[in-house]
Amino acid sequence: MSVTMLRSSTARAALRAGASSSSKRAGIGGMSFIRGKATLPDLPYDYGALEPSIDGRIMELHHKMHHNTYVNSYNNFSEQLASAESKGDIAAQIALQPLINFHGGGHLNHSLFWENLAPKSAGGGEPPSGKLEEAIRTSYGSMDDFKSKFNTALAGIQGSGWAWLVKEKDTGNVMIKTYANQDPVVGQFQPLLGIDAWEHAYYLQYQNRKAEYFKAIWDVVNWKTVEKRFA
Repeated sequence: MSVTMLRSSTARAALRAGASSSSKRAGIGGMSFIRGKATLPDLPYDYGALEPSIDGRIMELHHKMHHNTYVNSYNNFSEQLASAESKGDIAAQIALQPLINFHGGGHLNHSLFWENLAPKSAGGGEPPSGKLEEAIRTSYGSMDDFKSKFNTALAGIQGSGWAWLVKEKDTGNVMIKTYANQDPVVGQFQPLLGIDAWEHAYYLQYQNRKAEYFKAIWDVVNWKTVEKRFA
């Protein structure tokens, strides 16, 4: 199965549609909005709950600092875009679109990522079952082969990005795809499981041993959430 590096040209439209359609609180997947503004979601577990796979210090910095920056920046640039649209400033609108894509994608990706994880006491690391397991085995032969190919995809990301297990909406098939930077999964694919390959997700604990992080994170993957997305 080939792995494709994608850039999502429709990200801004998807993100802004979610914001404009919210009344008090709404969401696209795990992405939350209040009255049109993106908000930082609460984690469903304590920062240290994923140890030893992911250190609590990393989780706190990743959530409070990095994710929150994407939220605030997305809101800021969205307000600037609304102002530029009201003034008919096309040049400003064009300049703002990549910033909205990047920070909005960062918010969406991380909101899904937190839900992808769970402490072992809450089922983290337990293998998938049912139709999702069947789909993975159909595409990759076995769970071990799937994880190996997924980790190979993660290791092949140049710079920063994400690897995702996605479902093709037309066929229902699952496949592994990598996305650069904070490009979100949109269009013909539905995101099921995403692993963050940015250094801020692992460096404080694993330094340059990112392969160890890629291996350890499977012990806290929340396959129940992935199954719900696949259904």
